[in-house]
Amino acid sequence: MPDISDISGPDKAAALMLALGDEYGRPIWNLLDEEEVKELSNAMSSLGRVDAKVVEELFLDFAAQISSVGSLTGTFDNTERLLTKVLPEDRVFQIMDEIRGPAGRTMWDKLGNVNETVLANYLKNEYPQTVAVVLSKIKAEHASRVLANLPDEFAMEVIMRMLRMESVQKDILDKVEQTLRIEFMNNLARTTRRDSHEVIAEIFNYLDRNAETRFLSALEDRNRDSAERIRALMFTFEDLNKLDPGGVQTLLRNVDKNKLSIAMKGSSDALRDLFFTNMSERAAKILKEDMEAMGPVRLRDVDDAQMEIVNLAKDLADSGEIVLSDNKGEDELVY
Repeated sequence: MPDISDISGPDKAAALMLALGDEYGRPIWNLLDEEEVKELSNAMSSLGRVDAKVVEELFLDFAAQISSVGSLTGTFDNTERLLTKVLPEDRVFQIMDEIRGPAGRTMWDKLGNVNETVLANYLKNEYPQTVAVVLSKIKAEHASRVLANLPDEFAMEVIMRMLRMESVQKDILDKVEQTLRIEFMNNLARTTRRDSHEVIAEIFNYLDRNAETRFLSALEDRNRDSAERIRALMFTFEDLNKLDPGGVQTLLRNVDKNKLSIAMKGSSDALRDLFFTNMSERAAKILKEDMEAMGPVRLRDVDDAQMEIVNLAKDLADSGEIVLSDNKGEDELVY
C-alpha cells in the first residue's frame, strides 16, 4: 500500500485494529455488531503487509503507540489469534469459517484437486496471461503436469508470460474469479511475488525427462538467458552427486531401496559409484543384483523414482540433516 489515498476504509480500520492489538482493541470490538465484525475481520485477513510509514500516516492520533510497532502484516492466522482473545470461541469460528470460504479451502487448493488433463483442456482456451497466473499460484508438481498437457506453442507462450509477469493483474484475477466462481480473489493480488525463474524451475523439476528437454530447448531458442538461469535453478537427481559422504549415508538410511534401484537404472556411473561406495559391501552387492534382475525399466518409472528421492533429499535438507548445493557448486543452499 504505497499511498494513503489508495487505502480503502475497511483496510484503514483493519490496519488500526491490528496495530492496537487485543488489549487496546478489546473495547472497540465489543462495540461492533455482527456484520461489522465480519467485514473488519475479512479486511484484516487479506490486508497483507503495511509499511511502518503508512501506518504512522494513517494513525497520527496514535503515533506514540504505533511508531513502536513498525510494519505489520495482516494474515488469516494472526487475525484468528486476535479475535480469539477478544470474542467468544464459537463466534470466532463462525467468522473465520466464512472468511476461509467453502470447505475451508482456497481457490488454488481446489484447483489442485482438478485432474491435470481437465484443467489443461479448460486453460488452453484461456488467455496465456490467465494461465500464467494460475500456474504460478498452484503447486509446482501439479503445474508441471498441466503444462505438459497444453499444446507446445501455447505452453511456450505461457512460460514467456510467466517470465515477464511483474504482478497479478486485477483484471485477470476478476476474469478467473468470474469463471470459476471463487471467493476472496483480492487476497492473491497482495501476496509476495516470487522470482518467475524460480517458479518455472520448480515446475520443470516435476516434468518427465522428455517434457523437460522439450520445453528447455524451445525456451533456449526464444530466450537463452532465461533458459540458462532456469536450468541453473533446477535441482535434479544427478545433483545428489554433490552430497558429501555423510549426506549420502543419511539419504541412504531414509530412502526406499526399491525406489533407489529403479532411480539408479537411469543415473550416471559417477552417481552410482557415489552411492555404492557409501554402502556396506553387502548392501551394494544386493542393490547391484536387484538392478540387474529388474531388466528394462520404463523411463517414466525412473523419472518418478528419481523425483521421489530428490524430494526426500529436500525434506532432509529442510530438517537440517543434510546440505544440498546449487548446480553451480558455489554457495550452499538449503531447500
